[in-house]
Amino acid sequence: MTTATQVSRNKNILYFAIGSTVAFMLYITFVLTPVGACFNLDSGSNSLGLSFSYTKDMVLSFFESRSQEQLKCYSRFLQIWDAIFAIIYTLMYASWIVWLFNNKRWLALVPILGMVSDWSENYIELIMIKTYSNAGDIGETIVSIGSGINSFKWVLSSLTYLIILIGIIFAIRKFFTKPK
Repeated sequence: MTTATQVSRNKNILYFAIGSTVAFMLYITFVLTPVGACFNLDSGSNSLGLSFSYTKDMVLSFFESRSQEQLKCYSRFLQIWDAIFAIIYTLMYASWIVWLFNNKRWLALVPILGMVSDWSENYIELIMIKTYSNAGDIGETIVSIGSGINSFKWVLSSLTYLIILIGIIFAIRKFFTKPK
């Protein structure tokens, strides 16, 4: 039996999930894409964090294909705009998970860990940019750490999508099987 307080709280969570989804789409459209234009190239990868993993050669190629000004822009992007984006997508995913799995709030830890992984990977990328800018090269170890964290971030992201998909399936099944 659900109480009026539980129904109200569930509605508030749903409204927050919808609002954070709208914020997610608006942020991508009006902030992330325009701000990221200063380091984008017409061909090739425009972010190391968008691939599942990377090698030293991939990182060097990414850095060598950009000017110092573009690398500074990419650094600012990682420090500010991508960090804010991680907060927005984590709030969105976590709120949908909390709404879909009312009694299993601990599942919201998965997107939170994804955000922490994203921030950690960004920090490693910033170290690689600074090292490359100062020395013209980067060490294999730091690339491996960054790539490993990045892969972990994508595993957590995939797990987040799986949790949400299962929640949607359960919600649809519950909707169609509830007594009339």
